[in-house]
Amino acid sequence: HYDTKINNVLMDDVTKRGLCVIDLDTTMPGMAIYDFGDCVRAATALSAEDEIDLKKVGFSLSSFDDIVRGYLSVAHTFLTKVEMDHLAFAAKIVTFTIGLRFLTDFLSGDVYFKTSRECHNLDRARTQLKTVADMEDKMDKMKAIVQRYSCR
Repeated sequence: HYDTKINNVLMDDVTKRGLCVIDLDTTMPGMAIYDFGDCVRAATALSAEDEIDLKKVGFSLSSFDDIVRGYLSVAHTFLTKVEMDHLAFAAKIVTFTIGLRFLTDFLSGDVYFKTSRECHNLDRARTQLKTVADMEDKMDKMKAIVQRYSCR
């Protein structure tokens, strides 16, 4: 899908269960761990994607634990060991990539991502790169979480 986040799932108003995946414009052949990484990027953020105050920006290790536990409860049946060994890295590299895309768009005159204020994409880039730094600080713990749930 290449844009894996909760706001791209159509939810049933009554049951609150997912009905289907939407926003298919980025769908293409690829790697499942890229989608995992993008899901982690979106779901573990401690702040808005465009937070200006970098003191509020970070990565939630407890949310990462929840995502890994749920994801690997099913994905362990189709992911290879190499893919599972790279889940923590996938979260970091996707976050870094999105940060670079925001920065590139800012430097190119904001031609791809919609913006609502001056320096919006620059703020987005800073937020993503600060999150990458937090992930790097927590990488050993992230790998341990993946290891714990991949040994089922």
